[in-house]
Amino acid sequence: MAHGMNAQSRVLEAIAALQRGDRAAALALLQDELRHGPPDGERWRSISQLAQNVGEIDVCIEAARRYSRTQPMTVDRLLHYWGELTAHGRHEIALAEAAQLPSAAQSINGVLHFLGTVAVQEGRFDQAEGYFRKALSQPPEAAHTWFALSMMKTFTSADDPDIAAMERLLPRLPDSDPLTKSRFLYGLAKAWHDVKEPDRAMAHYARGAALRRAASPFDFPAMERLADDLIRNHTAENLSRLTPPRVRGNRAIFVNGLPRSGTTLVEQILTSHSAVSDGAEINLVKAALLAAGDMTMGAALAAQQRAGAGGDPWGEANGHYHRMLGMRFGHEGRVVDKTLLQSHFMGLLLHMLPEARIIWMRRSAEDVALSCYRTYFTAPVNWSWSFADIGRMMRIEDRLYAHWAALYPERILTVPYEELASDPTVWIPKILDHAGLAMEPQVLEPHKTKRSVRTASVAQVRAPISAKSVGYSGAYADHMTAFRDAYYG
Repeated sequence: MAHGMNAQSRVLEAIAALQRGDRAAALALLQDELRHGPPDGERWRSISQLAQNVGEIDVCIEAARRYSRTQPMTVDRLLHYWGELTAHGRHEIALAEAAQLPSAAQSINGVLHFLGTVAVQEGRFDQAEGYFRKALSQPPEAAHTWFALSMMKTFTSADDPDIAAMERLLPRLPDSDPLTKSRFLYGLAKAWHDVKEPDRAMAHYARGAALRRAASPFDFPAMERLADDLIRNHTAENLSRLTPPRVRGNRAIFVNGLPRSGTTLVEQILTSHSAVSDGAEINLVKAALLAAGDMTMGAALAAQQRAGAGGDPWGEANGHYHRMLGMRFGHEGRVVDKTLLQSHFMGLLLHMLPEARIIWMRRSAEDVALSCYRTYFTAPVNWSWSFADIGRMMRIEDRLYAHWAALYPERILTVPYEELASDPTVWIPKILDHAGLAMEPQVLEPHKTKRSVRTASVAQVRAPISAKSVGYSGAYADHMTAFRDAYYG
């Protein structure tokens, strides 16, 4: 009992430390809990999530492993642990564990779905389809597996039996699980999109988006207030009041832009280079800058004042970022960081990493808007579930882009997606030069680079660079009035 109370106290103290921006104290408490805590238990799942939220990958994975060993051991607990492993680039460990399961356990739907998902991420599409179809051939028929299959597959005919099977399943999905139903609707909508039935596709997208929006609405006023504060107060004069970091160095190449603007394509180009080890939407900058609070200039100056005259808050943030980067990718090679919407803390990012360079993707507003609306993002992107909200959010992003590009013209390279897609031999050398990389021939064929890709663009990066998706929103023009009113009006 005493141990349990101590454990609870350590976790609560860690949460309190994080709330006041003290990463070091929070990490010490979590590591102490790992040293003295039990080998299993339900609470390790919560500890794992806490560690994930602040970018402590090793703590996150070890806590998830202990949760998976909780008796009685279940497939659901194992799948949670394997999910954390694959999320942080350690899918080989998860696959090795899955291979050690008894053959009967390897045929459980959840395990088959997991194996299929990893196969998709690695570009092994035929194997992935085999896993998904085996899972779907046995009860219960899982909506999330149909979604995964539809995302991977290119449908060519409205008479495809898979579309008919999904339409039959839709009325049987319970309303009590709106997120599962929403995911399934996105999968079915994508099938109708593939066979060029935009009205049917949009009807399903609209139903799925409405379910997600009801569960987590977009707070546009709060986002606009933050953007107003950043633009008003992150000025050259105010940024000069921040002390230079005494810890230097930068491994990362930052690729920024709205989702579906071409950031994954640029990531794949860069990771094809021999000097670049890997990349992902790694979400570590915000965790490294935890002491800076809400990322406003006022909060940053307050954090600097708390550190005192002898402190090095931005050097410490630099160190935190690189230590977490090492946990995820090892300690050799450059790394692509394409975390979504880093425009919200771009000023502090570029201050803590003075050598950092940004490649900022820009793409046709309507193509981006439709692609965001059609994508079921695994991480909640709650502005993407309404064309009106997408328009409002994109206006905010346009303002932030203009602000940062004017403030840092030498450090931000703007890349128009349409020009990159149509003339890669011109733009790829510019991208490499901005990142400080020499030209290499294989980067012109990035689809041949084998690596695990977890984003919604997983299928696209396996295909040669092409401009065929440019202007594709035209088929949906009649459905996008709300976007145009919000974005252009």
